[in-house]
Amino acid sequence: MFSVFKKLAFLLLVTSVAAQAQDDVLKIRITHGIEGAQPIAIAPFAWNGGNIPPPTDMAQVIADDLARSGRFAPLPFAELPSRPAAAEQINFQDFRMLGTPNLIIGRLTQQPGNRFVAEFRLFDIFRAQQITGFQVESSAADLRRKAHQFSDIIYERLTGERGAFDTRIAYITEHKTGDPTKRYRLIIADSDGYNPQPTLQSPAPILSPGWSPDGQQIVYVSFEGDRPRVFIQELATGTRRLVADYPGLNSAPTFSPDGSRLALTLSKDGNAEVYIFYLGSSRLQRLTNNPGIDTEPAWAPDGRSIIFTSDRGGTPNIYRVPISGGREERLTFDGRYNSRATFSPEGTKIAFVHTNDGAFRIATLDLENGAVRVLTDSSLDESPSFAPNGSMILYATSDNEGSSLAAVSTDGRVRQTLGVELQAVREPAWGPFRNP
Repeated sequence: MFSVFKKLAFLLLVTSVAAQAQDDVLKIRITHGIEGAQPIAIAPFAWNGGNIPPPTDMAQVIADDLARSGRFAPLPFAELPSRPAAAEQINFQDFRMLGTPNLIIGRLTQQPGNRFVAEFRLFDIFRAQQITGFQVESSAADLRRKAHQFSDIIYERLTGERGAFDTRIAYITEHKTGDPTKRYRLIIADSDGYNPQPTLQSPAPILSPGWSPDGQQIVYVSFEGDRPRVFIQELATGTRRLVADYPGLNSAPTFSPDGSRLALTLSKDGNAEVYIFYLGSSRLQRLTNNPGIDTEPAWAPDGRSIIFTSDRGGTPNIYRVPISGGREERLTFDGRYNSRATFSPEGTKIAFVHTNDGAFRIATLDLENGAVRVLTDSSLDESPSFAPNGSMILYATSDNEGSSLAAVSTDGRVRQTLGVELQAVREPAWGPFRNP
């Protein structure tokens, strides 16, 4: 399971083929939701375009977002007693009879120059009062993102927790080409799988994508020239920088919380150890020094320590070491195998791959009380990644039918599968919150 043991040789080809992007759209299916999720009514948005359909069905996007959270159960549009678009059109008594406490209405208006004004309003049905609302101008291409932003506002107002619908994910797809070779893509997509953009395409394996804190860059490992090397790529321009090309392994890179450093695994001195690479000066700081294999580093949100996987105790487990150096602390003791850990955004938990019976599952460890909680029930899960609000964990999973992505809530009550047809999907990384 250690990525440092992978040895593959191919020739890198860098390209961006937007026409092929739709092949990589994730199909999301909610496999387990919260029993008793709160019903919510969402009326189709009013539209002034006549018989021409709107560029984006914003009400449907919002309904899908809220349903994916597992916290809400949007009512089917066909079951609504009416489809109001303004406050004076709402018959609150009709909606009270549905037993839903909240109603969302909205409007999409086309403006000159192919511009649009989108607005929504959220109502408390039982008090017959507006809770919040928002209006924004947008291009057609950006309407779907505006709908995600509306979902974030609604979710936060109703739950008190920041929404993460207007975020992005990165993942790797593997395509079979009909001969012994394969084609790999590094994809950036919206959190719901839409708008997939191939950031890199190559016949060489791509591993370990990770986001910069500002969401403007991706770091990854690419096997080119018969060896792994670490690159940082600007998402806006496609420009990339080679940052680690040392003899031996260059693997498992991850940005520091301030974006100024990378933690990564190098074996340039003969053994796999964790290092810190300073991006401004290219200076290296060795953080571990042990005969075992030390790999898969991840930064604490405060930037003061790093967790990593090591087999120094005989089996893979999670350890923590201060950035300033000092004694390494073992964190995991349950199970026969614990690896690929990552911190929750608030730093109180880690998610990791755990097994006690031969099945590799996603688990969390509460760093305050030491409690381990296994969240999945499949047999081959890997690469957990927290949503930036900490509500969900994205991960890769495999079975006899192939590999796909999946997500589970941090309490284990909500589960989703995210698959790409006819392809293998792996190595997910959930991006940070985006600026408006």
